[in-house]
Amino acid sequence: MAKRVHIFAGHYGSGKTNIAVNFALKLKGEGLAVRIADLDIVNPYFRTKDSAKELEEAGIPLISPAFANTNVDLPALPAELYSLVQQKTSCAVMDVGGDDRGAYALGRYAPAILEENDYEMYFVVNFYRPLTPTPEEALGIMREIEQAAGIRCTAIINNSNIGNETAAADVERTLPLAEQLSALSGLPILYTSATPEVCSELTVENLLPLNLQKKFF
Repeated sequence: MAKRVHIFAGHYGSGKTNIAVNFALKLKGEGLAVRIADLDIVNPYFRTKDSAKELEEAGIPLISPAFANTNVDLPALPAELYSLVQQKTSCAVMDVGGDDRGAYALGRYAPAILEENDYEMYFVVNFYRPLTPTPEEALGIMREIEQAAGIRCTAIINNSNIGNETAAADVERTLPLAEQLSALSGLPILYTSATPEVCSELTVENLLPLNLQKKFF
């Protein structure tokens, strides 16, 4: 939380967008200046811009591709994204597109981020998704994203869910998998995330309640 730049990456369906939005709201709630950026140039369906109203009401500026949430989806990012890494007056939350292809967009900002060296990059994993059902397969996706982005992950967020049907038992079933991924990667588990109702039934440290319950990306 002490770092200025917070990068959220993960495979499609991991929930990274939902996590990024909730994290930005959490930072703002702690009195910090924060801006959030949508770097997804691959998937036009689930984007940070879907939460534009909630972010605006919270006073969090959103930077997103000009054609987000339209029937036009061009692989172009707005020029103001550079201000996120160049102007160091506020925290930056970056929602990176799914898998290694989406992570290439982050790569153009990697030199400035690495030079500042004031960042965290979180790997968001959902063990209920088809391509990340095991720690080994999740690690493979993590490494692909790191290579494409040119930045190494620094922590793990276990966001395993089955949408609105998720119960505490579903989350608890994935805790050993997250621990195995932590052991394989050498990275700590930053959060286990779920809806507030599910979090209230879990006896796990470092819970992140997801208040935008309608979104399970």
